Amino acid sequence: MSVIPIVAYGDPVLKEKAQPIDQDYPGLGQLIEDMWETMYKASGVGLAAPQVGKSIRLFVIDATPFAEEEPELDGFKKVFINAVILEELGDLWLFNEGCLSFPELREDIRRQSRIRIKYMDENFQEHEDEYSGLTARIIQHEYDHIEGILMVDRISPLKKTLLRKKLGNISKGLVSTDYPMKFPLRKR
Repeated sequence: MSVIPIVAYGDPVLKEKAQPIDQDYPGLGQLIEDMWETMYKASGVGLAAPQVGKSIRLFVIDATPFAEEEPELDGFKKVFINAVILEELGDLWLFNEGCLSFPELREDIRRQSRIRIKYMDENFQEHEDEYSGLTARIIQHEYDHIEGILMVDRISPLKKTLLRKKLGNISKGLVSTDYPMKFPLRKR
């Protein structure tokens, strides 16, 4: 297993709608292993393939760090391939989110509290499940990545304008991380 550099805000791959894959996708098993390794190295709870430069419909989640708040999340670890959110339900709730592609940035994001999602696991077995609370939120955040939607696309235009300098610094690599990153505007 190896750690893959995480792509920072500003890289075009993060804004692309990712493509579905089949079980013959080259090196899929290795990519999934490397994504787990990368996510753990970065202390994340989710990681989508676009964040490691691959525009494919794949993300991984390990919600165990939230088990203190929601005990059923202990050991909640899943691979989602070709996911489609069928329904978003429940009340909108605000929660302070971070993103590995946006180091040193956290924002309050409004999301619905429940989802129904269809996806395939790493063995290409199809599932249709409902999730709520923090699990739904983590899935929605990672799902946004495969749809080309970023955390900052879910905040007000005014707030985004106020963050312009900070976002520019992220793209230029003028941030501190303890995991490898690829910055689109970093001067060589």
